[in-house]
Amino acid sequence: MTDKLSEVYRAHGEIEAQVIRGKLESRGIPCILESDGAPSVHMVPFTRLGWTRVMVPAKLEQTAREIIEETPPEAPQDES
Repeated sequence: MTDKLSEVYRAHGEIEAQVIRGKLESRGIPCILESDGAPSVHMVPFTRLGWTRVMVPAKLEQTAREIIEETPPEAPQDES
């Protein structure tokens, strides 16, 4: 992707970002995930360690936002 990128979603972790990415890519919109959290040394990715931004080509931003709004992801639940 050499186009200018736009942030279309900010997820509460890698898992939520992957769900959004899957929705967009299944509709033909390429995505890049950018995280501000430290990489995990564990095999299981943890949520809530930082934000993960879902980035798409700027020319597809509006379409991507519409797809995301169709079926928003469930909010992460605390496990007690």
